[in-house]
Amino acid sequence: MREKPLLVTMGDPNGIGLEITFKAWKQRKTEQLPDFILVGATSRVEAALNLLKMDIPTAILRSPNEDCDPSRLNIIDIGENNQSPAEETIQSIVMATNYCMNGEARALITNPIQKKRLYEAGFKHPGHTEFLAELTGSPDKSVMMLACPGLRVVPATIHIPLAQVKQTLTADRLEAVVRTTYRDLVTRFAIREPHLVIAGLNPHAGEDGSIGQEEIEIIQPLVNRLKSEGMNISGPYPADSLFHEKMRKSYDAAICMYHDQALIPLKTIDFDKGVNITLGLPIIRTSPDHGTAEDIFGKGLANPASLIEAIKAADLMSRTQGDRS
Repeated sequence: MREKPLLVTMGDPNGIGLEITFKAWKQRKTEQLPDFILVGATSRVEAALNLLKMDIPTAILRSPNEDCDPSRLNIIDIGENNQSPAEETIQSIVMATNYCMNGEARALITNPIQKKRLYEAGFKHPGHTEFLAELTGSPDKSVMMLACPGLRVVPATIHIPLAQVKQTLTADRLEAVVRTTYRDLVTRFAIREPHLVIAGLNPHAGEDGSIGQEEIEIIQPLVNRLKSEGMNISGPYPADSLFHEKMRKSYDAAICMYHDQALIPLKTIDFDKGVNITLGLPIIRTSPDHGTAEDIFGKGLANPASLIEAIKAADLMSRTQGDRS
C-alpha cells in the first residue's frame, strides 16, 4: 500500500518558507527525508524559484492521493483567484489541514506566517497553534511544545502579554496542559512513563510565598495531586536552574508558565534545529521554530535546518502513532 504523504504549507510568500522548502527538497537524500508535498500557489513557487535562481523541477498534483514523483518537487496548487499573500497563506493552511483531517495525509508541517499581515486581512487568531485548534475542532485542547535535541518545553500560556499571564494561569488550564503533554509523550513519542518537571512562575519559585503565591496556591497542589495519581511529575522548580545540562538529562519535558520562559532556553541551546509541535490535535503538526525572516527574503541566505527537523519529527511521530494504533 502506498504510504500517505507529508504536507508542507507554503507559509507567507514574502518570507523564507518557500526558500527553506526548496533547500530541504534539495537535501532530501542526504538528510534521508520522506516524500513531502508542498501545498501552495504555483505562481508563487515559480516566482520564488526564479528569484532564487534555483533549478528545481516541479510536478502539480490534484490531491495527496496521487503518486509523488520523487525526482520533482510535488505541489498541490491552492487555486489562483488573485488572492493577496495573506489569503494565500491562510488557504494553504486550511487546505493542508483538511487533507490531514480527511486521512489523505499523515502529518502537517507548516512554514512560518507573518501575523501582522494576516491580522490586516482579518485573521483573528493569536497564531498558528490557535488557528489549527479551531480548524480541527480542538479549541480547548491544543498545546504548543518546542523541541530540540536534548530538550522539550511546553509553555502553559502562549501568545498573550506578560501582564495577562497571572490571571490566565488557572489550575484547570495548567492541568489540561500537563495531561495533554503527558498523553502525547506516550502516544506520539513512545515514552512509556514520561518524567515531567514544572517551573515556577515567580523568581526562585516564589520562595515559599515571599515572592508570590502562585506556586503555593496553584502549582504545588496540582503537582501533588497528579503525583498521587501515579504521574511522574515534580516541581515547581526555579526556572533559572531548570535548564542546565545535568538537569535537562533528568526529565522528558518541562512545563513552563509563559512563552519566553520556555523559548529562551530552547533557542539558546539550539536555535537552528528547534521544532514547534502542536500537541492535543487530532492530526500531527510540526513547524520550524522561527519566523518569516523577511529581512533575508530572496537572498538565498535562509537556513533550512529547522524545517528539515520539523519534517523528520512529523515523520517519526506519524510512524510512532501508527505503530500504536
